[in-house]
Amino acid sequence: MKKILLVFFFSIFLLAGCGKYGEEDVVKDFSKKVEDAKAYYVEGNLELVNNDDVYHYNVEVAFKEENYYRVSLTNTSNNHTQVILKNEDGVYVVTPSLNKSFKFQSDWPYSNSQIYLLEAIVNDIKDDSERTFKETDKAYIFMTAVNYPNNRNLVKQKIELTKKLKLKRVQVYNSDSVICMTMNFDSIDYSPTFKKNYFSLNTVMKTYASLEEEVEQTSNLDSSIYPLMVPSGTKLTNEERIAKDNGERIIMTFDGEKPFLLVEETANIENEFTIIPTYGEPYQLMDTLGVMTNNSLNWTTNGIEYYLVSDVLNQDELVEVAQSIGVVQTMK
Repeated sequence: MKKILLVFFFSIFLLAGCGKYGEEDVVKDFSKKVEDAKAYYVEGNLELVNNDDVYHYNVEVAFKEENYYRVSLTNTSNNHTQVILKNEDGVYVVTPSLNKSFKFQSDWPYSNSQIYLLEAIVNDIKDDSERTFKETDKAYIFMTAVNYPNNRNLVKQKIELTKKLKLKRVQVYNSDSVICMTMNFDSIDYSPTFKKNYFSLNTVMKTYASLEEEVEQTSNLDSSIYPLMVPSGTKLTNEERIAKDNGERIIMTFDGEKPFLLVEETANIENEFTIIPTYGEPYQLMDTLGVMTNNSLNWTTNGIEYYLVSDVLNQDELVEVAQSIGVVQTMK
């Protein structure tokens, strides 16, 4: 009897000593898993929601230590692929279908949250002292704050890990608790092997230039496309159509309390690969990757290149105007 009691109390002691695997253990072990990785390769799909419009992307992310990144985003509706590349030469947003790239001297991806980069997600978890944690039968779930300086309407995210600490899903919410972005992680390889020059600009161009893609190119603009959202006290005061060598350009001037300039022009495929130096950061604008600076936003979609600039509008307001510009002609 004494032997049985001794075994019983020893078992209780072991259980009490071991404790429950909880929040801090999950943070520690998941962080170590990501931070110890000298490379990783991710495949998944990204969903972006803008009012009634939903955009879907196939996403591939490659990372190698010493700050090498290659993120490809393929819009599933038209097979349009763009690539964010970071190597020793800088940061690029590459558009193979137009044979051009923007080049940045930027600290991307460290300046804000990144829904598809593992270390950015780890940092969001570790940096939020007010995060919440929940355990279910199949998952560990964190709710954390996010840092999207160019879109401050995005305020929090839900991060789901399996019980084996595999990242499953990240959802980003706006201030109204509406899901605006969802990244589903299909596979994560923590020991990938990349070919030589995998992170070079020439390799990216050769890889994606041969893919079939619906490239829209037109020599004229049938009609102007106006923003549905114009700041209060601001209106269209001038519109000018200009012929250029390989197409047309429309310049729209909006004056009032919050003036801005909107340029729309036909997007041309460059004869030779062109690198455009620029200030700013890559910006995911619903159906395409754009270029965001302190006072401007530039992007290309459906064969039209847009340039939005203002000395008065902040970045949130620039995004709001840009997201209201659809492909359907609207009234002035």
